[in-house]
Amino acid sequence: MLQILGKTTSINVRKVLWTCAELGLSFEQEDWGAGFRTTDVAAFRALNPNATVPVIRDGDFVLWESNSIIRYLAGRYRGEWLYPADPCERARCDQWIDWQASELNRSWSYAFLALVRHSPAHQDPRQIELSRVNWAKHMAIVEQQLAHTGAFIAGEAFSLADIPIALSANRWLETPLQHDDFPALAAYMTRLAGRDGYREYCRNGTP
Repeated sequence: MLQILGKTTSINVRKVLWTCAELGLSFEQEDWGAGFRTTDVAAFRALNPNATVPVIRDGDFVLWESNSIIRYLAGRYRGEWLYPADPCERARCDQWIDWQASELNRSWSYAFLALVRHSPAHQDPRQIELSRVNWAKHMAIVEQQLAHTGAFIAGEAFSLADIPIALSANRWLETPLQHDDFPALAAYMTRLAGRDGYREYCRNGTP
């Protein structure tokens, strides 16, 4: 059976859990990470030298990096409806998946660590505000795209790209800071509410 190593409170682990829900995959989950079993041990580093979650074991196959994992699962378990085979449609999904990791994630770092994780090293009010503004700028890109499609992040149909983007949107909405008015984003989150994976792993009150 597919094994998922990582705690549910991790946004990156929740990407994998939500993908499994969409694909109808059974799995066993082990809680690893801060507050649970430490990843800074030889046995875990043998699976992932970065000592980060998530990691999956699928039989003898081991994989780390959340976005690589969700792509693998969709490809391995008949998820063409979620991650299209057509090169253009797939590339459109990939651009939003990669943007979430490379741009959107970086924009929230300081504000999130300050306001949610309450990190003592991230309590400079000026840096918090700079991070908030940068985060809002990136969320405005999401708003613009959703207003353009009128549906989902990569187009008219739900796709693999919606999983990381919606999880990031949830983090934005659940972090106690000033939020701009983004009506297309609000409609998007309402649209997603009919999905079991969304209800269990996205809007679960855990940013």
